[in-house]
Amino acid sequence: MTEPTPTIVLIGHGMVGQRYLEALAERGTTATHRITVLCEEPRPAYDRVHLTSYFSGSTPEDLSLTPAGFMEEHGIALHLDDPAEHIDREARTVTSRSGRVFPYDVLVLATGSYPFVPPVPGKDAPGCFVYRTIEDLLAIEEYAQGRTTGAVVGGGLLGLEAAGALQGLGLASRIVEFAPRLMPVQVDEGGGAALLRTIESMGLTVHTGVGTQEVVTGEDGRVSGMRLSDGSVVDTDLVVFSAGVRPRDQLARDAGLDVGERGGIAVDARCRTSDPYVYAIGECALAVDGRVYGLVAPGYEMAETAADDLLGRTKEFTGADLSTKLKLLGVDVASFGDAHGTAPDSLDVVWSDSRSGVYKKLVVSPDGVLLGGVLVGDADAYGLLRPLTGSVPPVAPEQLVLPAGVGAPVALGPSALPDDAVICSCHNVTKKAITACSTLPEVKKCTKAGTGCGSCVKVIGQLLPAAADPGLCGCFPHTRAELYEIVRTRRLTSYEQLLDGHGRPEARGGDGCEVCKPAVGSIIASLAATLGASGYVLDGEQAALQDTNDHFLANLQRNGSYSVVPRIPGGEITPDRLIAIGEVARDFGLYTKITGGQRIDLFGASVDQLPRIWARLVDAGFESGHAYGKALRTVKSCVGQTWCRYGVQDSVRMAIDLELRYRGLRAPHKLKSAVSGCARECAEAQSKDFGVIATASGWNLYVGGNGGATPRHADLLAQDLSDAELVRLIDRFLMFYIRTADRLERTSTWLERMEGGLGHLRDVVVHDSLGLCAELEALMADHVAHYRDEWAETLQDPERLRRFVSFVNAPGAPDPTVKFVPERDQVKPDLAVLTVEGVAR
Repeated sequence: MTEPTPTIVLIGHGMVGQRYLEALAERGTTATHRITVLCEEPRPAYDRVHLTSYFSGSTPEDLSLTPAGFMEEHGIALHLDDPAEHIDREARTVTSRSGRVFPYDVLVLATGSYPFVPPVPGKDAPGCFVYRTIEDLLAIEEYAQGRTTGAVVGGGLLGLEAAGALQGLGLASRIVEFAPRLMPVQVDEGGGAALLRTIESMGLTVHTGVGTQEVVTGEDGRVSGMRLSDGSVVDTDLVVFSAGVRPRDQLARDAGLDVGERGGIAVDARCRTSDPYVYAIGECALAVDGRVYGLVAPGYEMAETAADDLLGRTKEFTGADLSTKLKLLGVDVASFGDAHGTAPDSLDVVWSDSRSGVYKKLVVSPDGVLLGGVLVGDADAYGLLRPLTGSVPPVAPEQLVLPAGVGAPVALGPSALPDDAVICSCHNVTKKAITACSTLPEVKKCTKAGTGCGSCVKVIGQLLPAAADPGLCGCFPHTRAELYEIVRTRRLTSYEQLLDGHGRPEARGGDGCEVCKPAVGSIIASLAATLGASGYVLDGEQAALQDTNDHFLANLQRNGSYSVVPRIPGGEITPDRLIAIGEVARDFGLYTKITGGQRIDLFGASVDQLPRIWARLVDAGFESGHAYGKALRTVKSCVGQTWCRYGVQDSVRMAIDLELRYRGLRAPHKLKSAVSGCARECAEAQSKDFGVIATASGWNLYVGGNGGATPRHADLLAQDLSDAELVRLIDRFLMFYIRTADRLERTSTWLERMEGGLGHLRDVVVHDSLGLCAELEALMADHVAHYRDEWAETLQDPERLRRFVSFVNAPGAPDPTVKFVPERDQVKPDLAVLTVEGVAR
């Protein structure tokens, strides 16, 4: 008589439940056992870590963690929308909501957690939501239609994501956090301050150190506001509770299993409950170290422990690393090890740069062992620092937090890690296991590294052999030039369209990265007139794509203030306009400097002063000088034949004509030009991206020059050109450069990289060897015809002016961190950026 096939019943099919099924399959247990899964939700397991990506285009199918055919291949019976309601431990059966009874030999509880909703009046009113499942998101999305304001109760990981989601739905959003800082579990006071500053700059209002006393409702019973513990009342149409989670242990309680005093199903080191036939894994379980783990990595480790125990293996789960790295509202946040420095006599090494929202703290022991750390705003080093935790780093800790260009250079990368360093904490994968593979897909398939939270993918890429991938970044398999052609020919006007239609499969529906977003933003801006898109770089989606300086149409300076650079075409300025600049500088207390580009730069403006300063300048006839953008900066000139006895052409007139023609032209990198009125070359035209030198017969055109750290003399492209011929060739040259250059590639590097070099360029733009010249000229004509000054447009639109505040929740308040001291009858920044603290605890 054959033995009956043992049955495993899994209650819950979330991320940890699915990992348990995969662990069973990997160990061959699915071939020897009958497996039944009872799932409360109407869909199989999906990625809750990236739940918010639903609002940026990901579909529920994109978020699914269940491979097609997985259940059928392994004979697993999955019952959706039919949760377990009763466990009979004596009979070893589970009864589901549908009334079906499922016998078991082994029962595994993976019931997860539920959102905690504070017991405040009005918490159940229409317009109140939690943020936990896809169904929650669908309900929020539907209710938000036609509403204008939203609030999130809770400033932790999920709370910040929820606030970003509400903002993405078009709601003016605020966050209410009872603790004195955001993300109080993960970051310390300094990290919380950096995070707060950055999030407020995104247009979110933040209340910390206050709680929600009541959800206020209107006459229709729907949410209309919130009363806070400080007595204030804020208006809101929608409330999302994200104030933490609690273990879902009621089913276990009702079955008589041991639970913790504060919740959680008590388990031993092998994840067994007080009943040897019942296991508990994930957020519902109280581990032997007395913790309930809410991160996915410990849940996965518990799933593997429970799967091993069925086979008699001795794997144990006694605790887990709580390190985490996330991108919240576009801000990198990471913590690892003893992030709060609780170890006796621990010391802090801190880099704090409030102007850019970067905060880095390492906690070290007196003998130099790295104990933990907090990273906000720049978490690139997380993948290296976390595996070094518990050891003495090969360089001084100060060098690990200093940014590039400050202090001694650090030649330290993932290759310096020992082979047993854990690179992927979600799946406990070491450096040695990763380096045994050749490609990222191979790593993911063989080790599962990189398939969890994704924070280790960058380090994995650095450990693998360099691949000949021409793609712009991890989001696109295409070069910048190819993306330009896709945007132009498909007439795409948004980054989302481009990413979803032409990005790498794994990147579609995502948020993109800091490499491709500015590059695509520049492409769309350079083609805006041709595509019929808005040429204003801060409109709609375009605003989120821009580099730091473009966010406020001004250059960010070292102390968090901004510079104002009005355009002075050709360097020519009237006395009245010169006086206007002087009066603005005097009235706003700005530092003034005449630059090498024949302009006058004004330094030291605060964000809220920018519109008032530019209102004065625009009234005086000035336009934006685009010093903040990857665009044309200046066209310098000498005085030419009008004044100089050596001049042979009117270089000032030509410089003015060229600067006004190409102003605002977005490019892969900044563009500089100059026009010299004779061969004496006083304007230094041969050190520019395109330079013009007068001859007795016309103009010579030079291209591909630049100054800077690696100077290059420009090459002569054509000579003795008439005015019309000169402009036509420059049109073609610039548009061919914009069309074919790589991201952040200057014309000099582009020309040197170009196959055939100057000869090929001359064939294309002078002799029209590719038949592109008419098209290139048309693209430039579109730009010239549709140019609008960005600052003039900003000043005419109250909505656009709303972004120019230091603090969203205190529009009139100046930034207290921006300070100045006197020097040479002007002002200079009062800087105190680096602090290295060594305080024994």
